[in-house]
Amino acid sequence: MQDDLFGPSPPLPPPPPSPTAAPAPEPVAAPARRKRAAEVAPAPADPALQALAAALPTRVRLGTSSWSYPGWANLVWDDGHYSDSLLSKEGLRAYGQHPLMRTVSVDRSFYRPLTQDQYARYAAQVPDDFRFVVKAPSHVTDALVRGEDGRGLQANPAFLDPALATQDFVAPALAGLGHKVGALVFQLSPMPRHLLHNLPLVLQRVRTLLLAQPPLSPTAPDGVLALEVRDPQWLDPVFVPELAAVLREAGATWCLCLHAKMPRLADQLPLLRRLWPGPMVCRWNLNPLHGAYGYEDAQREYSPYDRIHDVDEETRALLVKTIAGIAGAGQNVYVTISNKAEGCAPLSARALAEGLVAGPVP
Repeated sequence: MQDDLFGPSPPLPPPPPSPTAAPAPEPVAAPARRKRAAEVAPAPADPALQALAAALPTRVRLGTSSWSYPGWANLVWDDGHYSDSLLSKEGLRAYGQHPLMRTVSVDRSFYRPLTQDQYARYAAQVPDDFRFVVKAPSHVTDALVRGEDGRGLQANPAFLDPALATQDFVAPALAGLGHKVGALVFQLSPMPRHLLHNLPLVLQRVRTLLLAQPPLSPTAPDGVLALEVRDPQWLDPVFVPELAAVLREAGATWCLCLHAKMPRLADQLPLLRRLWPGPMVCRWNLNPLHGAYGYEDAQREYSPYDRIHDVDEETRALLVKTIAGIAGAGQNVYVTISNKAEGCAPLSARALAEGLVAGPVP
């Protein structure tokens, strides 16, 4: 139920016993508006951060992977001691007021499809020039049906189903987010060995899926379909030309996956060059210090994600150089950052912004 913001009206004073006319009661001022219990306030304004954001190219959109972290107090929200569940439901509006946060990766859609109304609610909470990066649901992008522990139980009959991808992902995202669609990402989970040995066949299924999707540009001129994987075999130099040809034919792009399971950024850029000119979509996920299966280690070491723990200088420097070149040529750039990249995604975003404004190091 919506809170009564002003409380009940005060009762009028009882009439005096005297037969003479009672004086008119003094007007009672309505109490000031109270902050609703479910309201998340943004961090106090930071002029230096606002100036930094204003100096960035308009096509560069930096952001984080999701937004439900209490440890971001005084970085993204004020010091209101919000729970992660409250931030998940109500924190996006405050997030959208952060000067640097002009995109975000919606990760929850990977675990369960979102409806058009849920997407529309997200869109209503952010500024007009905000763009979303959204992950496709895993029941389309995972070759296996998995148990609660993540182990594959059986083959997934809906893997790369084009009609299901449209119905449960692309159509509701377009209808709900409208022009605020940035990148719709099909992140393929690690595949079983027999599929990795038949990548050309899998790629043709990816091609069929991508070509079957409705065009994004009539609704979302900045929107792009993107493919992300977690198996390094996709980047075998012998296979890359075939992969690039399929992405180009579908008008899609490669999502740079900065994860310890994948080759470093420098080794993924040749594929992006084959797709040039085109936008840049990058998800900076996990610091290589933790290894391919170190997600839980990073989570344990970095929580509550309120400071930088492990600076990844190599990734920062090459990201700055790549972003500057792509945005400088008039292409859109979407970079979303996980807390597991360096320890605190908002501070990693600020570091990238400072590097871009200062100019890339030769």
